Amino acid sequence: MSNAILTSSQYQNYRHIDLVVIHCSATRCTRSYTVDDCRRDHRNQGFADIGYHYYITRDGVVHAGRPLYTEGAHAQGYNRYSIGICYEGGLDIRGRPADTRTPQQKDTLHRLLQRLKEDYPQARVVGHRDLPGVRKACPCFEVNGDICI
Repeated sequence: MSNAILTSSQYQNYRHIDLVVIHCSATRCTRSYTVDDCRRDHRNQGFADIGYHYYITRDGVVHAGRPLYTEGAHAQGYNRYSIGICYEGGLDIRGRPADTRTPQQKDTLHRLLQRLKEDYPQARVVGHRDLPGVRKACPCFEVNGDICI
């Protein structure tokens, strides 16, 4: 795991955070989609950089995206007060929404959320699909407040 998890506390006072939003990259479990691929695609869509603050690849490595003191571009209408985490995957071999997280990704997400909850105890952890007005399956698993405990 990279140092991305270890750096969160240095930014905790720059922005008020109400939400931690979990996303998937919406890519098939058989297809590699690296943090560089995601960054490139987001820039090609007109974003300044990758829209997420953290990106977790299948091997469980967490990669830093946007700095935490910077507003993300991952959940329209909620970016100002949220942190975005994306995991590589979310679609099965046929391209249908599925929880494709590897054991390594699950462990990394759990530890990252524990750290973020230390720094932002008031923040609720939600899936992208749990936000009002969102009509997506993302993150393709049931997120609940207990995921980080």
